[in-house]
Amino acid sequence: MIPSAVFPANPGTWLTAGFVAVLGTAGLQAQQVTEVTGHDRHLDAAFEEVFRVGALDGEPWEMLGTVRTAAFDGRGNLYIFDGSGSGGRWGNARILVFDTSGEFVREFGSTGQGPGEFDVPVAMAVLRDGTSVVSDIGHRAFQLFDGAGEFVRAVRVGVAELPILYGSAMHADPRGAGVYAQPSRTVPTAGPAPPDSRPVLRLDLGSENMTADTVAKGWLPPPPETADGEVEGVVVQGRRVTYAELGMGQTTVFEPEVLAAVLPDGRVVFSDSSAYALKATGDGDPEVARVITRPLDPETVTPAIERAEMDRRDSVRVALGAPAAGQRILQFPGSDGTPETVTVDTPAPAFYPELAILHALATTWDGHIWVQRRGPYPETDGPIDVLTADGDYIGTFPAGTPGMPAAFGPEGLVAFIELDELDVATVVVRRLPATLR
Repeated sequence: MIPSAVFPANPGTWLTAGFVAVLGTAGLQAQQVTEVTGHDRHLDAAFEEVFRVGALDGEPWEMLGTVRTAAFDGRGNLYIFDGSGSGGRWGNARILVFDTSGEFVREFGSTGQGPGEFDVPVAMAVLRDGTSVVSDIGHRAFQLFDGAGEFVRAVRVGVAELPILYGSAMHADPRGAGVYAQPSRTVPTAGPAPPDSRPVLRLDLGSENMTADTVAKGWLPPPPETADGEVEGVVVQGRRVTYAELGMGQTTVFEPEVLAAVLPDGRVVFSDSSAYALKATGDGDPEVARVITRPLDPETVTPAIERAEMDRRDSVRVALGAPAAGQRILQFPGSDGTPETVTVDTPAPAFYPELAILHALATTWDGHIWVQRRGPYPETDGPIDVLTADGDYIGTFPAGTPGMPAAFGPEGLVAFIELDELDVATVVVRRLPATLR
């Protein structure tokens, strides 16, 4: 949690202190705070299976590549966003559509540079009328397709809005005519004013000119001390550059993410700290109106965890053929305009003092909240709590049963992405009982 520049030493005091620090005393008093029991009541994950899609060998629509996400429209049709990547570019990217019985309906989209073709697509959302929205970095646009899979238009994104396009989380507005997105922090924000929050935005894509409104404001942790420090030996256009300008030292290892989901009435529920604290916005207001908590403590980041994380990152670098730990190869225009390559020493990473309790967050078609807790380090999927939008506790699925769905749909439909021992993907559609929808 820790919404200040100083990490308190006593985790038990962070939740209360955090609310006051972020919202002020008046803001705390205006909120409804609901504390859920700390004891789990186990739920049964034996859901009815409706159909499954995916095969090692078969028709082209059966052989899935890399399933990025799935979604349902208002009729219960399943949309699978499938694609394979190589060298940072996407190949064979497509959207597959299946009806409520699992029958193949259509396929649309392909890799390319033209309208309706994908060039590094990042995320997909499907509106209830069947409109598909794909954020496409290569085209610097959101691409829209109608319910028949026909290309409608591309909504271009300017330089200042690029962080929106790079965000991997995108949610359809249940009311239609737009999507919710979270800007990526890995892409520098254009303009002189630094951000004051990690926002959730509602994007109106009703025309070729996108408009964005802030619908929730996640807490923005302070950057590490090295974030704005100058990089020794690197001079661009007569001055030294900072680590932030080179995309280094901007965030803290294990920094809690902003997890967000959208309720049926358009309100946002989100988590922005290491505590178990779900925040729900008011009707048409980005300010927090309700907070749902559980008396659970985050896992402390010990020196052993820090060493294990650094070893894990080193092994990833070796596998990718990247520079040694503590170094980065950079290329930028030299004084004569020709590319200049240098190897710079990167600052030692700063570590957040605890691992966030929450790991994933989603909302059902009817407004229940599914909250997945983090398992022990290294990154593992923990139990899943099911709550109502008002914070009433329904129960908890034990870790691994059933796992967080990739998509929720009408009439209790849910889609799970499963991988076998050969990493062959299958999308399994099941139906939830009424009490869990």
